Amino acid sequence: MPRPRKWRKVCSLPESNRFGPLNSHVNQENFVIMTVDEYETIRLIDLEGFTQEECSNQMNIARTTVQGIYIDARRKLAESLVNGKVLRIEGGDYKLCDGNELSCGKGCCRNRCGIEFDIEVKK
Repeated sequence: MPRPRKWRKVCSLPESNRFGPLNSHVNQENFVIMTVDEYETIRLIDLEGFTQEECSNQMNIARTTVQGIYIDARRKLAESLVNGKVLRIEGGDYKLCDGNELSCGKGCCRNRCGIEFDIEVKK
């Protein structure tokens, strides 16, 4: 019996979940499906500038898992761009961050969820 998959922590869902060429004919053959956790790795590594290690800490998964997810996500992006297919973001094994965790790296959850924190440092 395989091990159950671990949930990946995601800061927020994408504002748009469908991207692609404007002249595309909409049918099943013209779609590439990217999971929400794949989208999150692209966002964290390519947009926010996280390392794979920082991304793994943010998402509460192993670095090697992040590496595999990242490779799959980049392959899907390339397929969409090169072959002119529509990219849809949906599904995956994830849980949304509630925005209250101080462990979020570089403040991305605080920024994306619109929550401000006052952190007191006691000496």
